[in-house]
Amino acid sequence: MIPHFLKDTIGIIEWDDLPDSVRNIPSSFDPTKNGVLMKHQVEWLQLDAQIMVCPKGRRTGITFATALDSTITSASSKKAGGRNIYYVGDTKEKGLEFIGYCAKFARLIATAQGAGISSIEEFLFEDQDDTGKTRYINAYRIRFSSGFQIVALSSRPENLRGLQGDVVIDEAAFHANVDSVLEAAAALRIWKSRIRIISSHNGKKNAFNQLILAIENGEYGDIAKIHTVTFDEAVENGLYERVCLVNDEEPTPEGKKEWYTGIRKGYGNRKAAMREELDVIPREGSSKCLPALWVELAMSEARPVLRLTLGDDFKAKSNEDREAYIDEWIKINLEPELQKLDKRKQHGAGQDYARHRDFSYIMPFCIEQDLRRTIPFTIEMHNVPARMQERILWYMLDRLPRFGGIAMDATGTGETLAEYTADKYGGHMVHQIKLNRNWYGLWTPKLLGAFEDGMIDLPRDANLKNDFTAIEEVDGIHMVKKAREKDLKDPDLFRHGDGAVAAILLWYASLHMFSAIEFIPLPSREEMDMNADDYDDWFSEAGCI
Repeated sequence: MIPHFLKDTIGIIEWDDLPDSVRNIPSSFDPTKNGVLMKHQVEWLQLDAQIMVCPKGRRTGITFATALDSTITSASSKKAGGRNIYYVGDTKEKGLEFIGYCAKFARLIATAQGAGISSIEEFLFEDQDDTGKTRYINAYRIRFSSGFQIVALSSRPENLRGLQGDVVIDEAAFHANVDSVLEAAAALRIWKSRIRIISSHNGKKNAFNQLILAIENGEYGDIAKIHTVTFDEAVENGLYERVCLVNDEEPTPEGKKEWYTGIRKGYGNRKAAMREELDVIPREGSSKCLPALWVELAMSEARPVLRLTLGDDFKAKSNEDREAYIDEWIKINLEPELQKLDKRKQHGAGQDYARHRDFSYIMPFCIEQDLRRTIPFTIEMHNVPARMQERILWYMLDRLPRFGGIAMDATGTGETLAEYTADKYGGHMVHQIKLNRNWYGLWTPKLLGAFEDGMIDLPRDANLKNDFTAIEEVDGIHMVKKAREKDLKDPDLFRHGDGAVAAILLWYASLHMFSAIEFIPLPSREEMDMNADDYDDWFSEAGCI
């Protein structure tokens, strides 16, 4: 069955609406020339089977190469092997990126082959499941004069079996229902469609890894083949030089070493995550407990992330100079945001403490009428002395409207600040949390549930989003793995999911809030200008006594 498309196009996607990864492709890039692809990309495209699976390191160019091959295929005539291409990514943004690549390549390829193309169209794809129920999926397409088209779907269709053409399933391990996607894709073989399944790993138990094991064990015979691409293989094949080309930089041996080392060290103590995402070695459990789409949906708008990073010379200043500097920073950065807070709503906060290597993260919140927790701004500090962190934190807490409590990381060096804060605001208002497996096991799932239910509203920030990828399953417990002491000897800066820890603490605080009892004081006799007898009579008549 050929899928039915609505005639009307919703709109045309302009060049400026495409992701940076597409718009940053150099104008000198010519997909018709030899050598434009790296060795591992060429080997992937040369793979010949009905089912082709590519377990890969992140950002190694496999999707990019697949887009180029898809463009050539759809621009070709039927006699030359042309056919439709359907791309199914794990997010809408991935679909737009893929179709953007194809549009870029098509400008040259279609012209060279004498095949005209349409603009990138956004349209509604009619999808019908096995029960006959119909829904419409937002999709993007490019139509060629060959009669074929490339379609990028924004979400997984129920009826992959109905697609007549080749199918590309990208980041398959991260689809909401991996098993059903792979099952439906396998059924496409009936129509002799080619299926390309691309993904980085998401744990040993994920259906994507189970498919790979089944192919390696010979369960699929000759119809399925695997092409594995690690990050190191891509680097050996020229990945660094491609990065320099896109960024208009001159590649150097020193630059390559610094770039490579920085990427490896960027994982910090998350060695299992590094091996999985770069070396294509799946880890036990699920590597990603929190889908990126949930995090992006929770980031409804850009809001301030107040960043403060101090050099080592700050410690040499006098105490008066340090306090003056921090007070000025508060006046310029923090005070304007506090003035914007809604005084009718109850507020609280969560804080993940760090002194040197990690980021100290303060995350205030307010509770909306519908019980959502909205984070109006965040404070991110690095290499800030404890007393100066205290000055910033207390200034904020003193001015949070209807302050109901804060949950603070009281692990290690954070214990002192948490204790002093409890002394100032009361132990019932300051929850001093010892971060450990048991606590994470109880409270991380509650935060994940808040994301799933749309009950948390975060500032839109790339660093904060990346922090949530540090939430992982460790021996059955969803947690953020903090740095070990030996990791702290490395002077290079990287994140340890500090924003995510602050969010978990925030959620704890939001469920343990205290409120001041509001009352209207009775007027005194002097205020009412009455003598004692008249005063008592007035209250008696008013029913107060």
